[in-house]
Amino acid sequence: MNNPLAQETAAGLTVARASLEEWRQVAEWAAAEGWNPGDGDVGCFHPTDPDGFFIGRLGGEPVSAVSIVAYSDRYAFLGFYLVRPDLRGQGLGIATWRAAFPHAGDRLIGLDAVPAQQANYQRSGFTPAYGTVRYGGRPLRGGSPDEATVPAAPEHLGAIAAYDRDCFPADRGEFVARWLAAPGHTARVRLRDGRVTGYGVIRPGRDAHRIGPLFADTVQDAEALFDGLTAHLGPEDTVALDVPEPQREAAALAVARGLTAQFPTVRMYTGPAPEVRAERVFGVTTLELG
Repeated sequence: MNNPLAQETAAGLTVARASLEEWRQVAEWAAAEGWNPGDGDVGCFHPTDPDGFFIGRLGGEPVSAVSIVAYSDRYAFLGFYLVRPDLRGQGLGIATWRAAFPHAGDRLIGLDAVPAQQANYQRSGFTPAYGTVRYGGRPLRGGSPDEATVPAAPEHLGAIAAYDRDCFPADRGEFVARWLAAPGHTARVRLRDGRVTGYGVIRPGRDAHRIGPLFADTVQDAEALFDGLTAHLGPEDTVALDVPEPQREAAALAVARGLTAQFPTVRMYTGPAPEVRAERVFGVTTLELG
């Protein structure tokens, strides 16, 4: 075994940290589950915490996974909790979880749970904070292009990263730089008197283009960003936007642009929900990685 961090569980499962290439296989599993991961998500997130991605193997064959990405010394996010469908119900998932969980240390941990798994996460120490709903469909066109909504450029990076920090529980400036510039990503920023009042990113996904994040000062800023992000799409293209339920204006925006509710998740934490500018969050970055 050439991974010094690998360990064998009581279930006969070997759990080890996953390389970037190995995690691409996990992204394929997520796609098969209908999670619609973005095409380039792995390459953007894995460098954030390369030690936070875990794969379980039986006989050398990948069978399970979980990620626990440490964004700071105080906050981590758990996602991609998966077991190969033909091997579920054998305890492989919880064995992988237990092997990987110490990576979070004493950090606050967040995750997005499907409702059917909420009780299981509660037994592991997570508390529900609020619901999130994925809206999807063919977006209706908004008004004419807005001159205050422009393509995100390198000179905007510092201000965008600072804006992002108010909307997310940790400083993730290096990730934001990768996310804005990743191949296939379209990023736009909303400016008022030279000040950032919102930004958003759209990227191709397996089943639909995914918008995330969509952060904005006001619903008018969010609408302009949504319209700018979707302006290049064809008439048959679809989008998906994950909206926190407390943000009623975000849900109204999604419906006004022709999207419909598709499925819910529940944001949960191991402690008190972190303080962020929740009124600015019209769409989360991803359900899998925060």
